[in-house]
Amino acid sequence: MQLFVRPISGTASAEQVLRRLGARACRRGLAPPAALTGDWFGGSAVLAPSVRIAPVDAAEAFATLDDQPAVSVSAPPGAIGGGWIGYLGYGLTDPGRFPTGRGLPQAAWGWADHVLRRDADGQWWFEALHAGEPPEELLTELGELVAATTHGGESSWSAGPVTGPEPGRHHKAVRGCLDEIATGEIFQANICSRFSLPFEGDPLELFAAGSARFGPARAAYVGGGWGAVASLSPELFLSRHGTVVRSSPIKGTTPRRGPGDDGNAQVLRESTKDVAENVMIVDMARNDLGRVAEVGRVTTPRLLEVQPHPGVWHLVSEVRAELAEGVPTSALLAAAFPPASVTGAPKVRALEIIAELESEPREVYCGTVGMSSPVAGAELNVAIRTLEYAGGELRFGVGGGITADSAPEREWQECLTKAAPLLSLLGATE
Repeated sequence: MQLFVRPISGTASAEQVLRRLGARACRRGLAPPAALTGDWFGGSAVLAPSVRIAPVDAAEAFATLDDQPAVSVSAPPGAIGGGWIGYLGYGLTDPGRFPTGRGLPQAAWGWADHVLRRDADGQWWFEALHAGEPPEELLTELGELVAATTHGGESSWSAGPVTGPEPGRHHKAVRGCLDEIATGEIFQANICSRFSLPFEGDPLELFAAGSARFGPARAAYVGGGWGAVASLSPELFLSRHGTVVRSSPIKGTTPRRGPGDDGNAQVLRESTKDVAENVMIVDMARNDLGRVAEVGRVTTPRLLEVQPHPGVWHLVSEVRAELAEGVPTSALLAAAFPPASVTGAPKVRALEIIAELESEPREVYCGTVGMSSPVAGAELNVAIRTLEYAGGELRFGVGGGITADSAPEREWQECLTKAAPLLSLLGATE
C-alpha cells in the first residue's frame, strides 16, 4: 500500500468543507462523509469525503482495528492517509441488559482510503492509501471543492418537543448509588439519564453547526443507513502513537457563564467532592492502562487541571503509558473500554450497579468515536455531549460521577448544566 499526500489551496473551515462533502455525496449517490474536528492527530480536522460505515458484530468490534494494511512509504509529519473510522457503543459492555429499545448498532466501522486533513496552521491536505496509480483525478475534484467560496449543503432543522428524564427517577438512581457506596460495594459510579426529541433535518448539518459554535476538542461525526452519531465531545479516551498511549479523563463540572467567569473555576478546583472524583478516575485509568503497559511505565503528567469548555468548567487530568512491543489495539481496548470517566471504581462492580440503576440503554453515549490509521495510529474520544439519530428521533445522555459527598438534587442540576448547550443548539421546545 502506497501513501499519497498533496497540499490543497483553500481557507475554508472544516465545517464548510464538511457541508460541501455532504452535498457532493447526495448529488452522486455516494456514502456520506465522516468527520473529526477539533484536536485530532495534531491537526484541526480529518474529513473522510465518502465512507461506508456499517454495523460490526460485537465479537469483532475491537479486532476490526487490528486489520491494517502495511504502508510502504514513509509518512511525512502529520500525515494520516486513511483508516478505520466509526464507533464503539457503551452497550458492548452488557449487550443482554436491554435486549430491545436500541436505536443504533452496538458498533460500526468503515474503511476510508482517502481523507482531507486540515493541519494546525490551517493548511489543507489530500491524503490517500492506494495500491495502483496515484488518485490524481480525485485530488483535483476534492481540491476544487475545498477551494470553493460557497458553503453548499447547508440546511435547517426542526426539533422538539423534548422528552426529558424525570428528576425523581434520577434522584432515586443517585440515592441507590449512594447506598452502594455506603455498604462498601464501590467508591463511585457514573449515573446517567437520557433526553429524546423528534428531529427533522440533516444530522450532518446539526453536527457542523455544533462544531462551529462550540469548538469541542474531540468532535466526531459518522453516519449511514442505520442513522448518525454527532459527538461534540471535549474528552480524549485514548490516543495511541506507536507504543505510547495517552488518556485525558474529565471528572468535575461547574457552570461557566462566559469568557470572563473564572470564579467558578477556583470553586471547582477547591471542591473536595470533584477533586476526589477526578483522582479516583485517574487511578482507575492508570489501572486499566497498566494491564497492557510495560511495568513501571504508567505516569500522570497532568493532574486536576481546570479547563474551560462550552458552558462549563471541567477538571481534566492526563494518564500516559508505554505499551510492550506488539500489543494490538484490540488488547488496549479490551483493557480500557468503556472509558474510566463514565463508569466507576472499582470498574467491574460499578458497571453492574449502573446496569441495575439506569432504566434505559446508553447506546453510543459513554462509548467512543474516532479513527485508527496504519500511518498515524489511533485516536478515540469519550462519547459524551453526543447526539444519536435514528428513525426521526434524536437522543442524548447526561450524567455525572456519584461519590459519598454527592447530593441527588445537586447531581440533577449538573445533568441540566451539561444538557443546556445541546438543547440550545437544537433550539428545541421544552
